[in-house]
Amino acid sequence: MRRWLAWVVLPAVLVGALVIGTRGDGAPPTDAERTAALASELRCPTCRGQSVLDSDAPAATAIRSEIARRVQEGQSDEEIFSYIDGRFSDSLRLTPPRTGVASLVWVLPVAGLVVAGAALALTFRRWRADSAPHVTDDDRRLVQRALREPDA
Repeated sequence: MRRWLAWVVLPAVLVGALVIGTRGDGAPPTDAERTAALASELRCPTCRGQSVLDSDAPAATAIRSEIARRVQEGQSDEEIFSYIDGRFSDSLRLTPPRTGVASLVWVLPVAGLVVAGAALALTFRRWRADSAPHVTDDDRRLVQRALREPDA
């Protein structure tokens, strides 16, 4: 019973910690926080592997300024992303879209984890079933003979 209790309490504590950690303070973000959040979701067009927020390239600085101006105008995140996507020929988004073929980026890792977990569970179950010793009649006779013979 104690062993099962630990397996029930551990996920409950983990989920509680994640909920508390992701809740935030509930206040709406300031314009600067929103600008930084949007800039962190776009890659720099001239740098490799850096976001617009982290890059000091002139193109990144211009994009940050444009984002800040549009945030102050009250545009939504999607309106700002649509403008940036329309201005540059290739998408600058660091996170792939969750639709179409790009949705495989989101689905395949989860499916891989589920398949790996199922494979591990199946393997452990087989190991447990195979761990029982197989005693043959020859083994029993050998043990009986050893018990009957006195030590020399």
